[in-house]
Amino acid sequence: MLSPEQIAAIADELAQAERDCTMVPRLTARHPEMTIEDSYAVQAQWRRRGESAGRRLVGRKIGLTSKVMQAATGISEPDYGAIFDDMVFENGSVIEHQQFSNVRIEVELAFVLSDDLAGADVSVFDVLRATEYVVPALEILSSRIEMEGRTIVDTISDNAAMGGMVYGGNPVRPHDVDLRWVSALLYRNETIEETGVAAAVLNHPATGVAWLARKLASHDDQLHAGDIVLAGSFTRPMWVEPGDSILADFNDLGTISCRFV
Repeated sequence: MLSPEQIAAIADELAQAERDCTMVPRLTARHPEMTIEDSYAVQAQWRRRGESAGRRLVGRKIGLTSKVMQAATGISEPDYGAIFDDMVFENGSVIEHQQFSNVRIEVELAFVLSDDLAGADVSVFDVLRATEYVVPALEILSSRIEMEGRTIVDTISDNAAMGGMVYGGNPVRPHDVDLRWVSALLYRNETIEETGVAAAVLNHPATGVAWLARKLASHDDQLHAGDIVLAGSFTRPMWVEPGDSILADFNDLGTISCRFV
């Protein structure tokens, strides 16, 4: 376990890296004794620094929801990160590429809550009852810690690689569509690059939201009405360069797009 002073120093280092759009050396190379709980403590400190600076927490993201990604990182559960208001972009936005590091895009569903979700026994059915609507989303991944050799401990400390999100398309009530079978086609510069089905997220995207509510309870936290929850990607991360135009086609749920400059 790291000391409170070490956790605070790492949080400061990551906050500076985010402001400067730079990367820091891998944490696990410098602190091999660092645990997952240490990394969530770093993330919590980083989040508090953001809120103190005037950023507003609007939701959470869930990562590592697919079996392939869990196997690659050697863990058996997802992770989570914070979403601030300045991370959220409207459909069709033109986005500055240089504000992020190691930019990648993932296709997801966003749950927008009408009620709080709290406690260690939150179920999928609680999530569906507490969801006002579900809407297509793109997650923008950004890594402030060097990529090579990074582990889940590095990723969680780095706010689960959350950079930003774009959402839009056609909102749907969770009982009006079989969310497991929502599919998407991901295009870069008019060329299809990835496809996926939402059941890849733990067999049902609401499963990830239920996991998140339970995990937050273990950290004395909870989800609130109005929160946006990115439920996890059902495509592989796709690298993005300046000048790239991105479009995701969710069939009946509409399309979302953005362009990086």
